[in-house]
Amino acid sequence: MKKKSIGVTVGGLILASAVIWGAVIVGCSFALKGTECYNEIQNILIGGVGAHLILIWGPMGVLFKKIKESKTEENIKE
Repeated sequence: MKKKSIGVTVGGLILASAVIWGAVIVGCSFALKGTECYNEIQNILIGGVGAHLILIWGPMGVLFKKIKESKTEENIKE
């Protein structure tokens, strides 16, 4: 894997993370508009955390594992 493509991938994941949390915050603000609805907000936040873990940290973990393995292979070849 090339360093440039890894940087682009990590950057894309970071942007996706920001979009997810932006949507969570907007969703919470709509749910809070003029009401006291903790249960709705709690569900939105739990959904945001779940989406963040699955869609962002899962792929990033796989990517970091590939980077570590490629560095290990390079060290063995030397």
